[in-house]
Amino acid sequence: MSQDAVFDAQAVTDAVNAGVDEIAQASSSEELASIRTRYAGPQSVLTLAGRSLGSLPADRRKDAGKLVGRLKAEFGRALAARQADVSREEEERVLASQKVDMTLPVRRKPLGSRHPLAKLMEDVEDLFVSMGWQISQGPEVESEWYDFDALNFGPDHPARQMQDTFYVKGNQARDAAGFVGSNMVLRTQTSSDQVRALLTRGVPLYIACPGRVFRTDELDATHTPVFHQCEALAVDRNLTMADLKGVLDKLAVAMFGPEAKSRLRPSYFPFTEPSAELDLWFPDKKGGPGWIEWGGCGMVNPNVLKSAGLDPDKYTGFAFGVGMERTLLLRHDINDMHDLVEGDVRFSKQFVMGE
Repeated sequence: MSQDAVFDAQAVTDAVNAGVDEIAQASSSEELASIRTRYAGPQSVLTLAGRSLGSLPADRRKDAGKLVGRLKAEFGRALAARQADVSREEEERVLASQKVDMTLPVRRKPLGSRHPLAKLMEDVEDLFVSMGWQISQGPEVESEWYDFDALNFGPDHPARQMQDTFYVKGNQARDAAGFVGSNMVLRTQTSSDQVRALLTRGVPLYIACPGRVFRTDELDATHTPVFHQCEALAVDRNLTMADLKGVLDKLAVAMFGPEAKSRLRPSYFPFTEPSAELDLWFPDKKGGPGWIEWGGCGMVNPNVLKSAGLDPDKYTGFAFGVGMERTLLLRHDINDMHDLVEGDVRFSKQFVMGE
């Protein structure tokens, strides 16, 4: 119907009814927008019909105007009602496509990954707890008395030298043991907590002491100035080297599998007498099954027991220590200590179960 055409009431009515039928069949907002443009837009049948009213005789203009108004209202109501239904249907389709079944199993990937050294430390702690031992963790800034004197290190022992030990500046205060003027150091061994445990917990005593220690070593493929140890101490009546050997074999099996075993070679340490180097045999050793040095051990030196106020004629004890980094390197055939300290998450993820 052109703008100049004669108003045809029947044609306008038929056209609008056809538009209402199309509205009822529309299934999307895009279809409804197209129908609105064709039937109520600037060049639509309703708009052109309204413009042609002015050319009608006065006696017909009133009825024609009422008809156009009614048709516009009917078309608008039909369009609004269908638009509401279509919008609701579209929203339901979108929600259905984004639905998440919360009962489905999912695999959560963490942003980072736990360091294998932390997991190893926990495994060692779990082993000792399973045997009925206690876990003891002392301070990292330690009195020289606990770190050296109480462990039978003489005043001129090389380990006390600045080349081996980090001394803490401004340390002439009363330390934890009450010794005024005793130097404070970054502990060089977790053995420093063993005498403290003897003094505070008493005997019988079975403790494992995992934690960080500090030595003035340069970082290279096999050394680092900050590393981790797990040292253990048992003090009771009638303990012998046989008890020590049994615990060491159990630790070796827990760390390196059922075929692993330990052996002892005579050595010297100030805090044990007799002392021994701890060797480990395990089948996955690089280059084939064999023995490799793992740590140190021995029976507690009587002077250490006396430092804790114990009678060495009544009590005996054994102690041993292994390096956690060394254990991890041997266990997983890692060749470079840098891999443990550089913080590359790709390295850590290799050791996460299920990765």
